[in-house]
Amino acid sequence: MARSIRIQAAGAFYHVMARGNRREDIFHDDDDRRFFLHTLSQACDMTGWRVQAWVLMDNHYHLFIQTPEPNLVSGMSWFQNTLTRRYNVRHRKWGRLFGDRYKAVIVQGEDRYHYQTLMDYIHLNPVRARLIQPKNGQSVMDYAWSSLASAYAVEPKRRAKWLAADDGFKAFELADTVSGRRKMVERLDKRALEEETKSCGVPALPEEMDTRCSHLRRGWYWGTQAFGEKMGKLAATLLQKVGAPKSRSYQKQPAVREHGERQASKWLKEGLKAAGLTARDLVSIKGSDARKVLLADLLWRRTVVSQEWLAEKLAMKSAANVCQQIRRLEREKALAKVPDSMRLFLDEADV
Repeated sequence: MARSIRIQAAGAFYHVMARGNRREDIFHDDDDRRFFLHTLSQACDMTGWRVQAWVLMDNHYHLFIQTPEPNLVSGMSWFQNTLTRRYNVRHRKWGRLFGDRYKAVIVQGEDRYHYQTLMDYIHLNPVRARLIQPKNGQSVMDYAWSSLASAYAVEPKRRAKWLAADDGFKAFELADTVSGRRKMVERLDKRALEEETKSCGVPALPEEMDTRCSHLRRGWYWGTQAFGEKMGKLAATLLQKVGAPKSRSYQKQPAVREHGERQASKWLKEGLKAAGLTARDLVSIKGSDARKVLLADLLWRRTVVSQEWLAEKLAMKSAANVCQQIRRLEREKALAKVPDSMRLFLDEADV
């Protein structure tokens, strides 16, 4: 069955959600949750994503993100594949961690109403799941694994750098102060107490609204009808450029992965020059050469290219060899073996 195209645009906002395979748990303990946030941090470092809000439940997660570059597909491919590998290694399992294709609803994030409703929907998820009992005196702050409790409600120095808290406070016209943070929590606690648990945080919609198109729980966009029409035209344009997606291989099409490869190619060219090498030189140099491994490590951490791509471009035989060399890398020892110009390049690229 053909998959629908992902609408990718610079500066776009998305509500991303994925469930465990067969709705099974993807988080078994707090270490699993910390692994998730660490991997999300790496994904943001690679892609430049700005996370507006998040929540981790037992068998699914919600993210509200903005992509400054049109790289949702390549970033999510790396993110979920990496999560799956790490989960399987930690729990000594194999196979799929997630069930169906992750859901990514494009959001009219510049509109205050749609931004606010999605933020509240995410932060009130523990209430709808009955993990928080407001009528028993519990607060939304009592659920630790959301961006509310771990980011918006704490002082800035304790937040992850990839969380766009400034955007969130601005959307609610609150200052990032002790008073402003308290007001954000109190407002959500009031909603949790006053609204029915099963629909807490879900906005009421006019009867004429087609919820198959625009709705927080279903539909393909969250925004006004005009926004939906605009996104529909953008989707049609993208289809003309890449052709209708025919299979799972769609995510590997050149037009989809262009951004990651463009940045990686730029750094590869600059890195080789800094190392005093040419592309031809790579063929005669061992795969374990410090210059090769340091470049592979940089591009693997900071872009979304595959290890197959790295193996081909750096003449490192295979993806398995790239993986092994990166895993064995002793960075300080390797840096001592390369020219000063390359160390300077790596420092500047890795900011």
